[in-house]
Amino acid sequence: MNPILEQIYATILPSAPYVIAAYALVWLALLVYVVLITVRLKKTEAQMAVLEEALAAKEADATDSITKK
Repeated sequence: MNPILEQIYATILPSAPYVIAAYALVWLALLVYVVLITVRLKKTEAQMAVLEEALAAKEADATDSITKK
């Protein structure tokens, strides 16, 4: 093998596990973030549905009380 290539590979390859670990950590953090955001979004959507039902019921009560008068 070419001596220059040997020197380059000896310099680059020892740090490869650290680079791979760093990328894996970043991807894992991104995955956890996306999962947390998805869970929070589903909770918020459920709360919005409850609020919409309560508002619809309140509006129905208001229209019933107006029509009964």
